[in-house]
Amino acid sequence: MKAKHQRLTLAVIAVVAVIGAGFLALAGLRDNAALFRTPAEIAVEPVPPGQSIRLGGMVAEGSIEHLPDGVTITFIVEDGEATVPVRFSGITPDLFQENSGVVAEGAFDANGVFIADNILAKHDENYMPPPMEDMASEATAS
Repeated sequence: MKAKHQRLTLAVIAVVAVIGAGFLALAGLRDNAALFRTPAEIAVEPVPPGQSIRLGGMVAEGSIEHLPDGVTITFIVEDGEATVPVRFSGITPDLFQENSGVVAEGAFDANGVFIADNILAKHDENYMPPPMEDMASEATAS
């Protein structure tokens, strides 16, 4: 085989390998492309129990309840169209509160309750850490 044919064969193999790797990557990301699913999306297309997802929305006002064991909380995530009950055992982030954004990682149980393994509290673009707020208020006062 001539050198020209060898280079052409290697180039074709490389292109096929790159295309194959791209298809494998897309197949792996197919179900996880979204950052999270909202309660309205789950109401339209329910998630099977045990399948790991991220649930995002707002913590409903008056829904946070601390259970007697001291580490488990229940709350409701809403998005204006639907709600999802959530149970979490562990330490919540400092920004976790009612009427604030939240992303919970976990899975639904057989009763339709979302069992969160991890809670991520979200803040708006105007958030400023408390020490920075103190510095900002001192700067405007002087």
